[in-house]
Amino acid sequence: MKHVLVIAGSDSSGGAGLTRDVATLTHFGVGALCALTAVTAQSDTAVTAVEVLPAAIVRAQIEAAFATGRVDAVKIGMLATRVVVLAVAAALAAHPITPVVLDPVLTSTSGTALLDAAGQAALRERLLPRATLITPNVAEAAALLGVAGGVGEPQRLAQGEALLALGARAVLLKGGHAPGPTAIDLLLVPGAPARRFSEPRIPQDRRGTGCALASAIAAGLAGAQDLSQACARAKQHVTELLRNTRS
Repeated sequence: MKHVLVIAGSDSSGGAGLTRDVATLTHFGVGALCALTAVTAQSDTAVTAVEVLPAAIVRAQIEAAFATGRVDAVKIGMLATRVVVLAVAAALAAHPITPVVLDPVLTSTSGTALLDAAGQAALRERLLPRATLITPNVAEAAALLGVAGGVGEPQRLAQGEALLALGARAVLLKGGHAPGPTAIDLLLVPGAPARRFSEPRIPQDRRGTGCALASAIAAGLAGAQDLSQACARAKQHVTELLRNTRS
């Protein structure tokens, strides 16, 4: 069995975070190792409390997971603070060839900040260049670049290129918050045309879709799928989640 190390926060409602990551990996027959970064108390409508774990404990969890010899890929979600970002970057530095999918979790669906400003700067400088793929939505891409959100495809492509210029190895710009009858995710890698993954837009909100997408991609990379294949399969999985929620 292949395994993915999930570095993320918990969600007491079970809709997102570590719970959604593990459920996604299980769906694809991939084992999960876990490094918890923060405990959150939240419902489907609000985050009411956040307790961030000490950075040393986060790093120790990551190092212990790698010591098992069973980490085939890494998925990173909520990091909360600069010191946690730096601890994660330091721990991953010892494993430069392990694929890493970075979901830049900046705010909750209800609007609560889940990574402070100093943490965002550290993420750009220390983790973005280390990740095999980053998976920002419209708002996250804009926040990482310090610009206004771009919902049109030309704007999104320009922001993807700007993220590559910051050192990202590959960028999957999620299209769930962009307008139009189809949800189009854009995969950008240096020196290649953008790849589009399109599914009919489903008018249904469901928390945790970003977690599910990134974890599904990590599952694919752990199983030696190429990046494009992993992204396509993950996109289909999230679409099915939304369809099932609607029904």
